[in-house]
Amino acid sequence: MDLFYGRGASPMLIASQEKAFDDPDWIYELKLDGIRALAYLDRGMADFRNKRNLKINNRFPELEQIHKQVAGKCILDGEIVILKNGVPDFYALQKRTLLTDKFRIELESSRFPAAFVAFDCLYREEKELIWEPLTARKQILQELVRETGRIAVSRYSEGRGTALYHAAEQQELEGIVAKRKASIYRMGKRSRDWIKCKRMADEEFIVAGYIQKGKHTFSLVLAKYRQGTLVYKGHVTSGVTRDAVKELDVTGENPFHLLPAGNEQAVWVYPDHVCVVEYMPNTIQVLRQPVFKGYRLDVTPQEVVI
Repeated sequence: MDLFYGRGASPMLIASQEKAFDDPDWIYELKLDGIRALAYLDRGMADFRNKRNLKINNRFPELEQIHKQVAGKCILDGEIVILKNGVPDFYALQKRTLLTDKFRIELESSRFPAAFVAFDCLYREEKELIWEPLTARKQILQELVRETGRIAVSRYSEGRGTALYHAAEQQELEGIVAKRKASIYRMGKRSRDWIKCKRMADEEFIVAGYIQKGKHTFSLVLAKYRQGTLVYKGHVTSGVTRDAVKELDVTGENPFHLLPAGNEQAVWVYPDHVCVVEYMPNTIQVLRQPVFKGYRLDVTPQEVVI
C-alpha cells in the first residue's frame, strides 16, 4: 500500500549513549524537547500523526496551513515544539496536549504558537525515500520546505559532535542526535545509525499512584511491567503539579504484589498513564534528582517494560 495514502509510516527510533563523539561520516543535530510527529502534507491538507499513528491536528490548529510551505506531496519527520525565549518549552507543550476545549486550544495557540521542525523526508510525490541515504533525504528536505514561523528545517553540523554537544549544554538544551550520513530510514526500528547524546537521561514509567506530601506537593508512584506484572520503580516529586494529579483516575487498590515500603499513604490509580521522568545518569538503579516532565499520550502502558 502507498505509504502516503495508507498513512503507513512509523518513525525511526533512536539509540542512546552518554558521550558525544566526532566522526566525518556522521552529521549532528540539536535534540529538541518536543513531540515527535510525522507530517503528511499535500495540496490543501496537513495531517500530523504521533508515534502511535494518532492524529493530533486538533491540538495544534496553528500548524494546519503549513502544507502551503512545501513544494508538493510529502511525508516529513520532525518535532513539534513551543519556543519560549528561543528555547523549547516542554511544559507548555505538555499543557497543550492535555487540553480538550477548542476555545482554550485556540487561545493557547495564539499565546504560545507551536512550530514543526522537520529533520527528514520519507516520501515525495509518489516515491518512497526510506532506502535513500540520509544525505540525499536531507537535500530533498531542504528543497521542499519554504521556512516560516510555523515550519523550519533542522540545521546540522558535519563531523563535529563534541562541539555541538557543548553548545547544547551551554544553552541548557536536551543534547544532540548523531546520524550516520549513509543511513537508510528504518521505520519503527531502533538503530545505532541514529544515536542521541543527552545532558540528562529520561525514562518512561507507568503512574501507579500518588502521595500528597503537603498542600501543594505531590509525589507520583512509578512502575513498569515485567511479564505482565507491575513492578515498583520509585517516586518522582519535582515537577509534579496538582493538575497532573487531577489527570489520574483513583482505583483504591494497590496494584503491586506486595506494598512497597514508604507507600502506606499512597492513593492508588488505574495504571493507564505513562509519564516521562528526567534524571541525572548514574550506574546504580536509583533515580537521581528525578524531575517529572509530563505524560506521554503516544505510549501505552504495555510498552513500558523492564
